[in-house]
Amino acid sequence: MQCEMCGETIRGPPKLVRVEGAELQVCAKCGKFGTEVQQVRRTDLVRPAGAKPAGNVKSPAVTSSSYRKRDMFDFIEGEIVDDYNVRIRNARMEKGLSQKDLAMQMKEKEHLIQKIENRDLIPEEQVRKKLEKVLGIRLIDVPDTDVEKKGPGSMAPTLGDLTIIRKAKK
Repeated sequence: MQCEMCGETIRGPPKLVRVEGAELQVCAKCGKFGTEVQQVRRTDLVRPAGAKPAGNVKSPAVTSSSYRKRDMFDFIEGEIVDDYNVRIRNARMEKGLSQKDLAMQMKEKEHLIQKIENRDLIPEEQVRKKLEKVLGIRLIDVPDTDVEKKGPGSMAPTLGDLTIIRKAKK
């Protein structure tokens, strides 16, 4: 077993210590950083074969340390345009919708639309897609490349193509 504080292998019995509200099983060296918690023997963990658990016993909860906190950049596929609030407001007004009407069509709260239009909030991926669908606008910056401008089937020549062309001209 490894110490949950320093990561070293625990030799001997681990100590159950409370550090800033979290109970950790630590080695003897790390035990001094918290207050030792008396371990309670649980009889419901070891049952004779065929015995049913008493009451409604829940499985142990997943520790929150296995999940990382998500930030707003996890929700966005590409770069959102700088003037997203102006585009949303103009498109909403062109369609003759109030913020409340737009929120009802999107099945979102009116306060969310207000915050987005005031640049207090960058819309998450799902909200951005709903806005684009309802208002008929694009909020993601898509860079134009030369390959996309050309028609289907046409390709730009590569360096290898140029060397073949020069040999053929000689």
